[in-house]
Amino acid sequence: MEILLTLAMKFWQWTVLISLIIIGFIVNLFDKKVDNRVNFSYNDYPHMKPIRIETKGKGFFKMILMWLLGVRHWEITKDFTFSLEGKNYIIPAGFVFDGASIPKFLRTFFSPVGVLLMGGLVHDYAYKYACLKRTNGGLHLVDQKKADEIFRDICIEVNGFYTMNYLAYWSLRIGGFVAW
Repeated sequence: MEILLTLAMKFWQWTVLISLIIIGFIVNLFDKKVDNRVNFSYNDYPHMKPIRIETKGKGFFKMILMWLLGVRHWEITKDFTFSLEGKNYIIPAGFVFDGASIPKFLRTFFSPVGVLLMGGLVHDYAYKYACLKRTNGGLHLVDQKKADEIFRDICIEVNGFYTMNYLAYWSLRIGGFVAW
């Protein structure tokens, strides 16, 4: 048993990953596997460009801090239109977001603009403005819980990976209030 604990501490990233997989497997067993939760659809992927991370002239320790804690931000360069529950929405060009907010130590396994991109984009817009903008100019107001549920359901519809999506959802429910 002692050797297992020693290995778990030495290879902590794998320990975290294996723990998440086990938790996700348990969650997956009890999921109702409802498809088309929000009927998310879109015609084209969002057009994005990375925003430069300014490190020049910041000083050594500030650059190290930015390297350790900083995240890449993306700008939407063309209006992104999508549909939820039969209603059309738009995320206008110029919106800046950071993809799915994944802790640095988990980025070895999950990319912020990987399989969680679509849910992350809509979620970040909903968090920033507490609403979704309809293509006809109206607004659909959302609270934090609804934004988190939309994130989860979009991700499930897009990538079908229930385990990861529920782990991301519960992470948002537990710690999302910081960004809200």
